[in-house]
Amino acid sequence: MDKESKSHKQKPLIGITMGDINGIGPEVIIKALENSKITQHLTPIIYGSAKVLSFYRKQLDRNNFNFSPISDLSKPYHRKVNVLNCWEEMVDITPGQDNAIGGKYAFKSLETATNDLIEGKIAALVTAPINKLNIQNDNFKFAGHTEYLAEKAGSKESLMFMVSDAMRVGVLTGHIPLKDVAAAVTKENIAKKLKMMTKSLKQDFGIAKPKIAVLGLNPHAGEDGLLGKEEIEIIRPAIEEFKSKGQLVMGPYPADGFFGSGEHHKFDAVLAMYHDQGLIPFKSLTFSTGVNFTAGLPFIRTSPDHGTAYAIAGKDQADEGSMRTAIFAALDIANSRLENAES
Repeated sequence: MDKESKSHKQKPLIGITMGDINGIGPEVIIKALENSKITQHLTPIIYGSAKVLSFYRKQLDRNNFNFSPISDLSKPYHRKVNVLNCWEEMVDITPGQDNAIGGKYAFKSLETATNDLIEGKIAALVTAPINKLNIQNDNFKFAGHTEYLAEKAGSKESLMFMVSDAMRVGVLTGHIPLKDVAAAVTKENIAKKLKMMTKSLKQDFGIAKPKIAVLGLNPHAGEDGLLGKEEIEIIRPAIEEFKSKGQLVMGPYPADGFFGSGEHHKFDAVLAMYHDQGLIPFKSLTFSTGVNFTAGLPFIRTSPDHGTAYAIAGKDQADEGSMRTAIFAALDIANSRLENAES
């Protein structure tokens, strides 16, 4: 085998699920991968259907986008975009429509990719957007990708970790109703998430001594107990316990002015108490460069920070920036873990 062929063999296989075939998933995948330079760094494996990709290639007039169908991962094409067909039948593709077909084939793509990920056949997985309702079936009764992957990995806990070059935000409570958030804010949960965040910052992002900010739950971080006791009775004691072990964990900070004042720039990561408290400022400030990374799992999964966007599906209006960033984030984290394992 010549040196060039050997170097191709060493390129990490990065799996990419197709997501809801009626959403913008196929479009942002095509746009993110149409620059052939990407295959200099990794070997993309799209889990889905060559027929679906061909449909969107024509729909978007992206005739220069080329891919190679494969039946398994034993012989991927290292200088090309690979498509592993998860089904062979013709599918009725209706861009912009929320229907059972989109959910059915999103799950087929995800299930096949997840099995390969668990078996170590791919270095990391990037998941395109799904519709959390139409994907529900006997094998998928979860609030989203994060919970499904945690279950498949046998992990009781995981951390939704939104990352970009500018900031990193994790959430204590993920996909749960707002009315249940306060009960889930416990010292034990805060300790678990801070441990996962700290480990990820070291292992996945190469930060030897992470500095973490923790947000309060109540308005103005409780205003010294006037607007709630959680900061005094739960959050601050959890922070102090970490600080006593030499960890750089600070807070709780009032969430309303924390991001607007630029305070987040002083930290390697921020732990928000609930989903929207963390994701609204993150998405507002990172625009199309943010990535959802699931920390705390034995494998690597990232995704773009947007949904199916049915309103613009198939119209060549979707911004592929977050998908491209998610692909390279998966590659960077895979390389970081490999380096840490070898050191």
